[in-house]
Amino acid sequence: MSTERVTDEVKFAYWVPNVSGGLVTSDIEQRTSWDYEYNKKLARTAEDNGFEYALSQVRYEASYGAEYQHESTSFSLALLLATERLKVIAAVHPGLWQPAVLAKLGATADHLSNGRFAVNVVSGWFKDEFTHLGEPWLEHDERYRRSGEFLQVLRKIWTEDDVDFRGDFYRIHDFTLKPKPLNSPERPNPELFQGGNSSAARVNGGRYADWYFSNGKDYDGVTEQILDLRRHAREAEREVKFGLNGFIIARDTEKEARDTLREIVDKANKPAVEGFRSAVQQAGNSTADKTGMWADSSFEDLVQYNDGFRTQLIGTPEQIAHRIVEYRRRGVDLILGGFLHFQEEIEYFGANVLPLVRELEAAESGDRELVGV
Repeated sequence: MSTERVTDEVKFAYWVPNVSGGLVTSDIEQRTSWDYEYNKKLARTAEDNGFEYALSQVRYEASYGAEYQHESTSFSLALLLATERLKVIAAVHPGLWQPAVLAKLGATADHLSNGRFAVNVVSGWFKDEFTHLGEPWLEHDERYRRSGEFLQVLRKIWTEDDVDFRGDFYRIHDFTLKPKPLNSPERPNPELFQGGNSSAARVNGGRYADWYFSNGKDYDGVTEQILDLRRHAREAEREVKFGLNGFIIARDTEKEARDTLREIVDKANKPAVEGFRSAVQQAGNSTADKTGMWADSSFEDLVQYNDGFRTQLIGTPEQIAHRIVEYRRRGVDLILGGFLHFQEEIEYFGANVLPLVRELEAAESGDRELVGV
């Protein structure tokens, strides 16, 4: 089943490992590092291997296998200054940031990087990060209402003068930002991403964001979300793009890839995974319709803490390329990839998987032209 709009070429992003512990909560070897020198080299490798975006994740204190963390906005700027083409997305939490302050930082980062800075608005799943800092912990839908206001304030400050905003969470009075980001008709102000799976997240994505990030999903799960998301966008007379999380295990044979997945799960850090599960599953279960992130995740799903295994980008380059193109047919605009050994696996992906994706896309494009679609 396809949705109403199919992108010409799917884009690729990778999770920045700026948090210790890698992208799986497992005692398996992960040849990766959260330090800056490793990540600087990785960012350059990624942009040379067809990746257009990188997402700097954020945790503010130790939790569930992530003992150390670099802050996302400063780390993103450092990566932007070390690269030439890569767009870096910084994850931020409303409630811990004042949107006008972030707008000022974002405009500066936009100028310093020649327009490559972006923001992912994360409404928050980790209660302790708020309560330990003395900030109120809101109920699920209230957190997303606050994020909706946060997205609106950022957009207005980046595009308008003398901004007034009177919301339930943020009040802005006659505020003008100068300099503004490097806006142009071809490249609007810093791209805004909204993360989530819930109904409230989809409303925000459709009404206010440029991109919507989903946890890992199978084909049916992706189609259901995209149709709902684009309904909200149409109602607001907008268009929004869709990004899908997936943990990528590309190997020369399917057996090698499946054996790697089995080893990751067999060596899972069970106390850390169970602790994470108890912290996050309230996020989905606290929504009225039980559609939130992690609401139906199994133990195995949560070993990759954004359900990346569920996207099933696991196998040979040919198998993974075909699956990515199937997601593209359903309306996925971007794949956000996690890897076990980032440096060498991003190189392998760029050499062996991405060219196959482009070949399949080109063949489909030619077929559509022949039938006049």
